[in-house]
Amino acid sequence: MHRVSKLPGRITLAGLIVTILTLSACNKSTTPVKVEPDTFRPAVSVQEIMQAIIDPNIDAVWNSVATISTTAGVEERAPKTEDEWREVRQHAIVVAEASNLLLIEGRQIATKGASTSSHIVELNPDEIAKGIQQHRTDFVRHAHDLHTAVQEAIDAIDHKDAQRLVQAGGRIDQVCERCHVQFWYPNDKPPLQK
Repeated sequence: MHRVSKLPGRITLAGLIVTILTLSACNKSTTPVKVEPDTFRPAVSVQEIMQAIIDPNIDAVWNSVATISTTAGVEERAPKTEDEWREVRQHAIVVAEASNLLLIEGRQIATKGASTSSHIVELNPDEIAKGIQQHRTDFVRHAHDLHTAVQEAIDAIDHKDAQRLVQAGGRIDQVCERCHVQFWYPNDKPPLQK
């Protein structure tokens, strides 16, 4: 009777697999992929950044401190625990970094066919883009002002100072409004003052 050893079969199978993998690696192109340094590839529009990143996160910051009056009385809301302060801080950090995303050149204002208008006075995406191109320095300043105002909010959060957080939130609102007034609805007439 002739005896067959199983061990050499395993070694042969393992060797075969290694050989196949080695040969397949040798067949791949060794030409390096050319990568442009500091090249951004925007994937979404300014409108999508606003709707998906900035708006929900800044709302979480703004809503973290509030005075709520009901028939049952007045409720003062503010972060109290370490976890609550950490959560608000995370939302603020997202907005601070999103302000940088707004500055990536080549980003569309809105996806093709989308309307940026939630009100009749807002310009269409092409008009907004044209305004930003013509006044790029102003747009950059608005984005930097947003970043600075959010940094003030982060500092207030780090000091667990709800009153300063409210003040920083007000500045964030003003910064946003100045940008929107210039680029999104510049033709809107302010209400008559008495």
